[in-house]
Amino acid sequence: MKKLKWGILGTATIAVEQVIPALLTSEFNSVIAIASRVKSKAKLVAERFGIPTYFGAYEQLLNMDEIEAVYIPLPNHLHVEWAIKALQKGKHVLLEKPVGMNAQEAKVLMEASVQFPQLKIMEAFMYRFHPQWKKVRQLITKGSIGKVTLVESSFTFFEDNPESIVNSKEYGGGSLMDVGCYPISVARLIFGTEPISVMAQMEVDPKLQIDASTSGILEFKTGRALIHSSIRQFENQTLKISGEKGSIEVAVPFNPEADRESNLVLKNQEGVTDFTIERCNQYVLQVDSFAKAISNEFALPISLSESLANMKVVDALKESDPAEKKIYLSK
Repeated sequence: MKKLKWGILGTATIAVEQVIPALLTSEFNSVIAIASRVKSKAKLVAERFGIPTYFGAYEQLLNMDEIEAVYIPLPNHLHVEWAIKALQKGKHVLLEKPVGMNAQEAKVLMEASVQFPQLKIMEAFMYRFHPQWKKVRQLITKGSIGKVTLVESSFTFFEDNPESIVNSKEYGGGSLMDVGCYPISVARLIFGTEPISVMAQMEVDPKLQIDASTSGILEFKTGRALIHSSIRQFENQTLKISGEKGSIEVAVPFNPEADRESNLVLKNQEGVTDFTIERCNQYVLQVDSFAKAISNEFALPISLSESLANMKVVDALKESDPAEKKIYLSK
């Protein structure tokens, strides 16, 4: 299998700290170009990683015939626009989450992608590729905790810099878009279906007009999920799956460190069982899976229809928060 040649649109932290190193570590991928609207930023990243070509405009990168795939870690409001432009230039696309600003944008992208059946496009929910989820699914499937009735999940970190894109309403910031999409995704994954109703309570920053924190309830046919996200709380993430006969807790559900083993705990009538999952880099597994899907022409593990479904839940949670009941941060 020859290496897939990548171009990177943007110099976001997630690209520099995680995805570019993953692509360079992978035996199936290579990075041959990077672009930024500020050319000096692209140059710095190119020099740091030994990327041979850099540009001061995204269009220039997309015009490179040698590039076969692009990774897009741009701010949320630019995701769909540049994903479509990349498809039009004949590039496969790995698009950072969330797939767009809302479900309508996700639908536009999905409809546009139909015109390019030979190209692959996937939302970069990297956690889905970690082997700990295979173990979780195995335990649930074999009935270790009985029927799942409750999923409790949270993802938080602290960022109050008004210049940060996660605090920009225009750029699609806020806790629900940035990290709340993970608990939503994992709840849908575990129940294996879509929620039938949702409700949320948001804590809104009065100056920035983004949700600093969101707590929500997702009702499924067989149970419910309690989710929480915040960009005004200490960095933390949790996941507990409760069933009629037991529970599963995942220590670090979304971004476990690549150089450490992962852990999950099963509690049921037979006692407490600790499981240790081998060390791995889920970002490498993600880009490897993407490259193999292209080379072997099989379906990607995360389809755009699934990404659209996740965005529908995000939208519904936003709409369910009653304006008169919002709790505003003190000025």
